[in-house]
Amino acid sequence: MSGPSSVTVTVPARLHFGFLDLNGDLGRRFGGIGLAISGLRTRISATRARDIAVSGADAARARSYVELLHRKLGLAGGVHVHVEEVAPAHAGLGSGTQLALAIAAGLRRMHGLPLDVRGDAVRVGRGARSGLGIGLFDTGGVIVDGGRGASSDAAPVICRLPFPQDWRILLVLDPACTGVHGDDENAAFARLPPFAPDAAAQICRLVLMQALPALAEADLPEFSTAISKMQQRLGTYFAPLQGGYAFASRAVADMLDLLQQEGALGRGQSSWGPTGFTFVPTAADAERLVQFARSHPLGRGLDIRACKGLNRGAEISTEPAPATAVR
Repeated sequence: MSGPSSVTVTVPARLHFGFLDLNGDLGRRFGGIGLAISGLRTRISATRARDIAVSGADAARARSYVELLHRKLGLAGGVHVHVEEVAPAHAGLGSGTQLALAIAAGLRRMHGLPLDVRGDAVRVGRGARSGLGIGLFDTGGVIVDGGRGASSDAAPVICRLPFPQDWRILLVLDPACTGVHGDDENAAFARLPPFAPDAAAQICRLVLMQALPALAEADLPEFSTAISKMQQRLGTYFAPLQGGYAFASRAVADMLDLLQQEGALGRGQSSWGPTGFTFVPTAADAERLVQFARSHPLGRGLDIRACKGLNRGAEISTEPAPATAVR
């Protein structure tokens, strides 16, 4: 086998701010806007081995990706993949796509193959609705994907902007709750009524004419307002699948309300949740509000933390094969 003896891949978690068009009558459906974040990540190491072995967090899912990619890419030889860290699963943070793409990148680098993030996402069945995980793996920052068309295998990235360095995102995670995923997610979409074209039009206008210009001008109040309005539209649509609420976790929603009362800007749920988010302009604001939220009775049982937007994608590091390695 050519290539290094060991590869480590680190992929940041992401926030999915919302879909653009769930109607699809223009020929493309879904689309979305999202952000790579610090603090939560997926990290795998791959080393040469006689057979295929997988260890660490979420090992069963990781093994399925390793075996599938070995077959799809026609790889020879064994590998030991160790999942050192993984973002919380089914929490709206994109952990499944991160894990799959990290493993794919590790295997490709170990075998001396060029990266093919988009192709590998399709090979392992990721990115069926969202191209955010694929785009953020490459570049980080804030990206917009253009949705899947009739002939698309994955949604194209149509915009990428950096996230201001000073801004912070407050995350509210509910470990007692999981978001809709897998077969349940497919069934959920099947049960929903058609998405109104005027709602899709409003969301696209909010992204193009408010969120992205505000991001380019580092105007946090305008950016947070646009994301909140998107979330209101989408939350109303998905509410029948979340017990009648715009949020999967009532505890998360209540905490976000409290944080807004204390000065945080905007609020939303990443994907199916239950992870919620809100924004603050500085690190000092973030530290103050995290301490306040953790000490408040509404914070019991919640994981409340501050993070930054990451303007870089995945990191891949290698260790060369020993000169005496058997080939």
